[in-house]
Amino acid sequence: MLAPLEGYSDSVLRTLCFRHGADLTFTEMAHVESFLKNSRLALEKIAVRDMTPVQIQLLTGRENELERFLQGFTSFPGFEGFNLNLCCPSPDVIGRGKGAAMIKRAAKTQRLVSLIHGHGHAVSLKMRLGTNAHERELKVYLNAIRGVDADFFVVHAKTAVQSSAESEDYSVFPECVNAAGGRSIIANGGIDSPEKVEALKEMSVGGVMIGRAALSNPAIFDSLKNQLGFNKPPKPVPTIPMLKKEYAELYTNLHGSERLRDNFFRVVGKKVSLANY
Repeated sequence: MLAPLEGYSDSVLRTLCFRHGADLTFTEMAHVESFLKNSRLALEKIAVRDMTPVQIQLLTGRENELERFLQGFTSFPGFEGFNLNLCCPSPDVIGRGKGAAMIKRAAKTQRLVSLIHGHGHAVSLKMRLGTNAHERELKVYLNAIRGVDADFFVVHAKTAVQSSAESEDYSVFPECVNAAGGRSIIANGGIDSPEKVEALKEMSVGGVMIGRAALSNPAIFDSLKNQLGFNKPPKPVPTIPMLKKEYAELYTNLHGSERLRDNFFRVVGKKVSLANY
């Protein structure tokens, strides 16, 4: 899966990664309250211009706002459901009881999930191990998994206060898988090699979500699938110059964002360091 990447994940990048092996993509994080205000910027974040499989990532903590949004929402080809953000590490977002602050609020999260299911849509969660080391030690993330009836869970194996330089704790995944009771746990955080994917597969995760490494190389999905034997026969993997050309063509055809295009060309082919992904 391609992670929701703030400042990058428009239809152009999502489609580029889907063409090269990503099975599911996600929009940028968008505030539900912004949709209710008809914010042009928020609506652009979830703009879909082709049939690439996508989940819309929502940031919310209020049932009434989510219900109003869902009442006016119309599904579209390629729509695979919603993803609730329990991951954003922004102190401002956490201070308002949203993002990573929701990890310890399983009952409220379940009410949000029930609203989405009630409208007939699939819903997943993207979550961290807590806002800080204390919540990590209390294993609040396991309560969030056990107490919420999401279709699958994406677990970023860090707390909200950890920096991009700190290592993810993949040791949590077996207990997350057990807590999920048969629903899929998707591993997220620092995944960039077949060795890491193989190790996670042995922990019985249902898949992996890739962010930073996909910005550096949007064809990493097929590259990993080739190396792990998932693509039979192996698929051709384009070079970075070829990917840049393909991105430029998609940008024209899908009427992409100039700002996001510039962001992408600044990082593609380079080592990317982003705290959130």
